[in-house]
Amino acid sequence: MNLPCSRLSRRRLLGGLAAATLATPALAADKISVGVLRYVSSGPLFLAVERGYFGEQGLDVTLQYFEAAQPIALAAVTGDVDFGVTAFTGGFFNLAGEGQLKIIAAQAKEARGFEGNAVLASNAAYDKGFRRMADFPGHTLGITQTGSSFHYQIGQLARVAGFALDSVDIRGLKTLPNMVAALEGGHIDAIIIAPHIAKPLIAEGKAKLIGWYSDFDEYQFGGVFTATKTAQGRRELTQRFVRAYQKGAGDYASAFMKKDAQGQRIFDEQSHAAARLIAKYVYPSEPEAKAVALVEASAFPADSQARLDVGDIHKQIGWMKEQKLVNATVDPATTLDLGFVEGHFNLPR
Repeated sequence: MNLPCSRLSRRRLLGGLAAATLATPALAADKISVGVLRYVSSGPLFLAVERGYFGEQGLDVTLQYFEAAQPIALAAVTGDVDFGVTAFTGGFFNLAGEGQLKIIAAQAKEARGFEGNAVLASNAAYDKGFRRMADFPGHTLGITQTGSSFHYQIGQLARVAGFALDSVDIRGLKTLPNMVAALEGGHIDAIIIAPHIAKPLIAEGKAKLIGWYSDFDEYQFGGVFTATKTAQGRRELTQRFVRAYQKGAGDYASAFMKKDAQGQRIFDEQSHAAARLIAKYVYPSEPEAKAVALVEASAFPADSQARLDVGDIHKQIGWMKEQKLVNATVDPATTLDLGFVEGHFNLPR
């Protein structure tokens, strides 16, 4: 028959277990890097970092900042970053169509009722009569590069506003700072730019607002993506990354997507708290009160579960094929891996 342990033996047993626990090193978090722009639309990612959601999934995240979207796609292919969060481009879709990249979740989108990207005119062009979208013919537009999200947006504005795309002189300027500098200097007539950049330019009298893209069209402009070899070969790690990102997306949507009975957006303590965290990445040199207001005023819509509008991605690829910006052989289905998030929208039948 077994005899009860004495108090001394119990103490020895517990002491031995404690010593063994202290001697066992904690499992190291998996180190991953994420390519991103310093945009408010990257807010779900920033919130997930700040609130420790990646740490909860055993991930140690390093953010790498870029000045345009396309280089992030290239960095994901070469392995310089493990994941990317940014807008889609023709170059991205070509790489994904070749089987090198997979879209795994949603970033932000343009949606009616929310101020997204702004169309700005230079002061000189505005003074000469460039006041409406229909005035685009005969004017110059600065974009980062051919096939960028800005290129797609001017194409859709041409369709909706009824002017020929080839009536606009589109100039690739490589980076966002170059676009802004060219507009301020009067070297180009217009840009399409994110609200966190546009609103200060308007407020400071450096550019004039022609209109908001979302008043004319809606689209899923950004996503979360990774190299195909990562999505397939490191699937469990990718799933952990997406789970953490989704928690950030949920916080972002709860903070910034609320509206009152009149359809006006609601900003409260919840949105202020989220904006303070995002502002550290987007407006690091601004006073806190100003930075919080800018983040709230510039928050794009984002799905609370990071679900993609799949049908719209098919539409984007179709337009880019028509413009010969994407190879005719690209199958939109091959650009997507829909297994990490449930309930995506507008799935093709």
